[in-house]
Amino acid sequence: MFKRTNGCAELTDKDIGREVSLSGWVDTWRDHGGVMFIDLRDRGGVTQIVFNPDRDKKLHAESRKLRAEYVISVKGVVEARPKDTENLKLKTGRIEVAAKELEVLNTSIASPFEISDEVKISEEVKLAYRFLDLRRPVMQRNMRIRHDTTKAARNFLDQKGFLEVETPILTKSTPEGARDYLVPSRLNPGKFYALPQSPQLFKQILMISGCEKYFQIAKCFRDEDLRADRQPEFTQLDMEMSFVDQDDIFAVTEELMKYVFKKVKGLDIKTPFTRLSYKEAMSRFGTDKPDARFGMEISEVKDIFKGSGFKTFDTIVEKGGSIFGINAKGLAKISRKEIDDLTAFAVECGAKGLAYFKFTEKGAESPITKFFDKAKLDLLAKTLNCRKGDLALLIADSDIKKAQEAMGILRLRVAKIANVKKEDGFKFLWITNFPLFKYNDEEKRWESEHHPFTACRDEDIKYLDREPGKARAVAYDLVVNGIEIGSGSIRIHKKDIQEKVFKVIGISKEEADRRFAFLLKALAYGAPPHGGVAFGLDRWLTLFTGSESIRDVIAFPKTQKALCPLTDAPSNVDEKQLKELNLKLRK
Repeated sequence: MFKRTNGCAELTDKDIGREVSLSGWVDTWRDHGGVMFIDLRDRGGVTQIVFNPDRDKKLHAESRKLRAEYVISVKGVVEARPKDTENLKLKTGRIEVAAKELEVLNTSIASPFEISDEVKISEEVKLAYRFLDLRRPVMQRNMRIRHDTTKAARNFLDQKGFLEVETPILTKSTPEGARDYLVPSRLNPGKFYALPQSPQLFKQILMISGCEKYFQIAKCFRDEDLRADRQPEFTQLDMEMSFVDQDDIFAVTEELMKYVFKKVKGLDIKTPFTRLSYKEAMSRFGTDKPDARFGMEISEVKDIFKGSGFKTFDTIVEKGGSIFGINAKGLAKISRKEIDDLTAFAVECGAKGLAYFKFTEKGAESPITKFFDKAKLDLLAKTLNCRKGDLALLIADSDIKKAQEAMGILRLRVAKIANVKKEDGFKFLWITNFPLFKYNDEEKRWESEHHPFTACRDEDIKYLDREPGKARAVAYDLVVNGIEIGSGSIRIHKKDIQEKVFKVIGISKEEADRRFAFLLKALAYGAPPHGGVAFGLDRWLTLFTGSESIRDVIAFPKTQKALCPLTDAPSNVDEKQLKELNLKLRK
């Protein structure tokens, strides 16, 4: 193999006359009247190689045997491309290399797909041949952006005095919201490790240990149903700080985002970020991760229809429920079938139904218009800012949160149908003041909204004993363009409060001692106030790269069934391994 002098994206017209050596994969080959043109590709890009029979017939004959994805080294002289043959889309588009020597380092069988960004490949095939998929320029770019992002984050946090500390992968099973991945212990028969859902408890222990500022690019594992933005194993940028409050964490985070966005994307983002309470986000957008790049906000309209005589609305309002509406601007023109489709979609999202009013030259039109006088319909139009050509969509439910959530999902669907223009760039939002607990109707008990180590607002501690539903958390999410990329909280740092929260969510003293003894012991030894935030690195990179799925920014991801088509994992193990672990499979 010739010792490589340059990469395939480096040569320009300044290098004309130089003898160079390049190595890479055959991207394409073309026979133009006997002259062979090879595009040679490496991680950086491509360079055109020319094999001219007038210069070397033997070398030209060898070049005709080359095929796509052969690995070769070429030695030659940089020349200017003939006039009118330049490719100005490429950095190397003004030059070509006239080959003098060729070495085939390896051949390749026919690829199942073209190594190109334009080619359409099924998910299964892409992941089964990930070693080929990763050769595509877009995937090389994504891996580079991932590297640049973590490098920039590390540099920033180092400058701010953070220590990067690795926490264990084999740890204790603790309830944190999802199922644990369990690992049997051979040396301790019948006992299991758990893979960490997050480094949550260890980073708190580090604060109690006096670390003060910690971060980690951490692998996390959750055994849950998958979708486009979930993987069984994922990566977090994890941070924790001592002697801080919520505002301190927001300030560091916003500085971090500003630094990384500038370094990686060349963008100047505006700080401070907008803050919305959980209650306001739900009432305006129907979700705690709103896309605020466009309007079409939700309005509560129950007072307009209160006592109207329309039984469906009246019954819901009497039961303590409410009615919410949005203005689907310009969609009064849609057909009845399209409205039926929207209704079916709303029901899939948890709504009991969908009411609508088309605002036309004749006024408000709907199958239920007869139940309401003109004054109410005029007030509805005013409240939702409906004009001629607009469509008002309403969802009513005795469960206010269900109605808001269904309307929030419907809002996004309608915006897509109406092709609503969104603001350019990235819209950052802090969502704050989450409830500390949520009620599980099926199990008739309280659960933590985030995790059981989240601090309660000082003024709401009085609710823990008797009215836990009123307690608010000192918790926050960072949302960008409708995607939650970060979540965190101030932590409980007092043992008695932690025990009280365990009690609210049904963890007895005995169970708490069994599962969290190490944390409770540490809290008794002078734990400082502390808090932190963790960013979903994969989701963050999906935004950076404009990808549709986090699988496009992870080198070796799993499918939606948690399978790896490349390695065929998970797989069976032999009886000997099971026996060593004291395990037996149940048929």
